[in-house]
Amino acid sequence: MLSKERVTEILKESGVLLEGHFLLTSGRHSNRYLQCAKVFRNTKYSEEVCADLAEKFQDSDVQLVIGPAMGAVQMAYEVSRSLKVENFFTERDENGGMVLRRGFEIAQGQRVLVVEDVVTTGGSVKEVIELVTSLGGVVIGVGSIVDRTGGNIDFGVPFKAVYSADVESWEACDCPLCKDGAGAPIKPGSRKIK
Repeated sequence: MLSKERVTEILKESGVLLEGHFLLTSGRHSNRYLQCAKVFRNTKYSEEVCADLAEKFQDSDVQLVIGPAMGAVQMAYEVSRSLKVENFFTERDENGGMVLRRGFEIAQGQRVLVVEDVVTTGGSVKEVIELVTSLGGVVIGVGSIVDRTGGNIDFGVPFKAVYSADVESWEACDCPLCKDGAGAPIKPGSRKIK
């Protein structure tokens, strides 16, 4: 199990923890952002944090690890490597719905661990859970590198994270950074603003 100090060190060294003026997917503004994709630039970091997450589900009889593209493609691989099981990822179809492609199939009753790099609202995770369930899989847990939910989410299965972050955010009209003349916020994420 990684200590909180070691996880914080990894996130800082890998450039995951960013400070500035950011526009979040929710439309809110924040002075901090976690860009988890950066942890996967260096295998010494990704292997360490994903092995820690895998250890949290070691006794759950996981048979498959699945995560949504793009953020959890490498993560699903690394977690599955530690658990010594298969992995794959979901993608969005032309209508924005979560689907499996590339010949990926879930066996009836297969025990699935859903992973995501950062969980804030849990929207993508819930879509993956619905897809896995609709295909006959059994979701046994959800794992993330970073939990930004503040403990305010229930997936109906155990949810475990390597790091919990309390990142303050504001409605655009209440943003102290805007009021202080910090300039326009940066939109670092890949998802469209709601």
